[in-house]
This record gives sequence, C-alpha cells and structure tokens, in this order.
Amino acid sequence: MKRERGAMTALYPLPVVLVTAGAGDEADMITIAWCGTVNGSPPMAAVAVRHSRHSYSLLCRTREFVINVPRAGQADVVDMAGLESGRAVDKFRTYGLTAAPATHVAPPLIAECPVNIECVIRHQLELGSHDLFIGEVVAVHADEELLDEKGGIDVARLDPVAYMEGEYWSLGARIGEFGFTAPIVRQRTQAAAGAADAGTAAPAESSDTGTASARPSGES
Repeated sequence: MKRERGAMTALYPLPVVLVTAGAGDEADMITIAWCGTVNGSPPMAAVAVRHSRHSYSLLCRTREFVINVPRAGQADVVDMAGLESGRAVDKFRTYGLTAAPATHVAPPLIAECPVNIECVIRHQLELGSHDLFIGEVVAVHADEELLDEKGGIDVARLDPVAYMEGEYWSLGARIGEFGFTAPIVRQRTQAAAGAADAGTAAPAESSDTGTASARPSGES
C-alpha cells in the first residue's frame, strides 16, 4: 500500500558535483545535487542554485561554470563545500584542492576531481527558491586512468557520488547497458506486425484456415 507524502522534492538518486564559478582570486565552489544533462545537440547541462548562495552572484556575473565530478572517496570535501560559504572561506586552500585553468571558460577546474565539464550559460530560469542555470558544454576533461579502450568513461573507475534523502551513496553493481532489452522489444514488435498483417489479409473460405491466418508470425 502506498502512502502520499505531499508535494516535495523526491526524485532520487541525484548526482553530487562540485560546481566552480568565478575567476582568479574570487573563484569558489559549491556542492550541487540538483543538476543534470538537459540537451544532446548542443550538449547542455543545468544546475539549480539558491539565490542566497555566494556562487549565485558569481554565476550571474561571469555566465560560466565548471561541473567537477568527485569520487566517492571525496565525500568529506563534498560535504564541507556545501556547509561553508565562499564569502568566509577560501575553499581551494582550506580543502587542499588545486584550481587548474580551464581551456574555454574563466572558472577553474578542480584538478583532484576526475571529470570536469566546462559550461557557458545560455539560459537562466527563475523557478522560485532556486534559479536554473543551463549551460552549453564546451569542453570535457577526464583523467586518462578512467578511459576505456573506446575512449569512454569507465564508471566503475570513476566511482561517483549519489545523493538520496540527505545521504551520500556510492553506486552499486552494473545491471545492464542501454539497449540490453532490444532483442525482446524487437521480437515483440515483429510479432505485433505479423498479427496486424494477418488481420488485414483477405478472409479465407475455411474457418479453420481463417483461424490459422490470425496467428502472430512465427507461431506454430
């Protein structure tokens, strides 16, 4: 039996990232879980930021950001970056992180994060408590040790962080890949097409033959 919980944020799991904004001495980072890919061509990603956060003003001013994907082993840094404000703390120095230059935007990469996604803000939507900053991805950086033989990112080596109900989680075992049910779907589609073709065929003289003609393709 289900129980209604009312209107609330309840979509889980969520990716946990460190978003860098600002440039030079004012560069800061913020922990974000409300983020995701929102477009394929051109590639775009979005982050939701509360108006009161220090990084909000940096995003509004510079119109660029970098999504830095941490490992599960960096959960302590992720948590601290979400608790402390860049107005009072130099997070790079305090957490012992390296601000590496990006190639297309002003905000720095976090060198210790294995994946870094450079974005230029194309849209800013006022939603209420948060604004949604939608950025076009202009470059992606990944540690070489993460890449498989095809140049893709091996998620097991990345070991990213997920957020659920106020808790940080690492990912479990791989359960499949996109398209792994394709043979089942293909078979079902072919069966449906065969049934449709049989249903539109001219009626046979014999009722026995008519019954057989209505069977899905491949059925004995």
